[in-house]
Amino acid sequence: MDEMGNFKSSLREDCKGLLNLYEASHLCMEGEGILDIARDFAAKQLQQYLKQKKLDEYVRMLVEHALELPLHWRVSRLEARWFIDVYEKREERNPMLLELAKLDFNIVQAVHQDDLRYASKWWRDIGLGEKLPFARDRLMENFLWTVGLAFDPHFGNLRRTLTKVNALITSIDDVYDVYGTLDELELFTQAVERWDTNTMELLPEYMKICFLALYNSINEIAFDSLKEHGFHTIPFLKKAWAELCKSYLVEAKWYHSGYIPTFKEYIDNAWISISAPVILSHVFFSSNVTTKECLEYWKDDSNLIYCSSMILRLADDLGTSVDELKRGDVPKSIQCYMHETSCSEVEAREQVKMLIDATWKKMNEEYLMSHSSLSLPFKHIALNIARMAQCMYQYGDGVGVANLETKDRVLLLFVLSIPYGEKLI
Repeated sequence: MDEMGNFKSSLREDCKGLLNLYEASHLCMEGEGILDIARDFAAKQLQQYLKQKKLDEYVRMLVEHALELPLHWRVSRLEARWFIDVYEKREERNPMLLELAKLDFNIVQAVHQDDLRYASKWWRDIGLGEKLPFARDRLMENFLWTVGLAFDPHFGNLRRTLTKVNALITSIDDVYDVYGTLDELELFTQAVERWDTNTMELLPEYMKICFLALYNSINEIAFDSLKEHGFHTIPFLKKAWAELCKSYLVEAKWYHSGYIPTFKEYIDNAWISISAPVILSHVFFSSNVTTKECLEYWKDDSNLIYCSSMILRLADDLGTSVDELKRGDVPKSIQCYMHETSCSEVEAREQVKMLIDATWKKMNEEYLMSHSSLSLPFKHIALNIARMAQCMYQYGDGVGVANLETKDRVLLLFVLSIPYGEKLI
């Protein structure tokens, strides 16, 4: 190998070593300050390497991708699709490995397409998209979330359930944020708390449709759980939905009174109103979890659920706060922090980003070190909620606004299969 070849090889190995250090540092927990130092060092060195024109193109793409968002914070299904495309451009690629990866991706994609067809039929049949014209009609984005949380083929029933849950959350959120009067919202909240169709008589027509859609859908989900696992989940699920609606009502009262909460007041309510606890309730009770230990954990030890919810809330605020304020929503974490501390928006955003980083450390510890009775799949899905948050709000509001990035991701994951370019043998 000539001198230039040796130089390129050495440069590539140095970059790979720094990249491994950078990625591993994001697995750190509270109190591991040395890994923060390692991350900062690796990031600065990698940025310097990017300025060198002689860096291998394959390695360059890996470095740029990592510095944009670390692997630990990324959605595995999207990452797999991205890496297949990148690996195909590598000169030293293994053709058989590449073709098998494409085949696997396309097989799993076909399973997701079946799930999406089921979800689309359910959404058309329930009719909320037509009956609530003021609400966001975002079935595709809601389904995308479920694939981000649990893409494995055997989680098909969970994806179908969570698509329903996500679509209902989106519709009800818009009832509280953009349409309902305060009196109507108080009546709707009471109806959900009581979980009784008799309370519907006091609701306006559009709320009757919304409540009955929620009531019937969740009862059907609970029936399936009772039939398959012998566990009656309605008491737990209706409590989770009531807590969500009560948190929405708190925000509605703040908005209608013009009150700007303190940062703590906002966070104490907003980690619930972001809806992750409801989503995780359905994940938690989607399998046979009737042991006393599991139920006690759900009631008393919500560290993992809280951390997952916090990252979703803060990432959402970074990506959507301006858009949501324009459509009539309560001030978000950024505005609350600015109002309380008189700092600039730039400073407030940096503070929120620091809080996201700190919450990731807490969640890493809960995920890796906790000896709770929570199942590993549940813990992994809780982690994936945070990852999807980083993904969907990476370039702004990837849910409420039909932006280019979300469209591209939907096409890559659910529409466009990967063409085969090389023969296996």
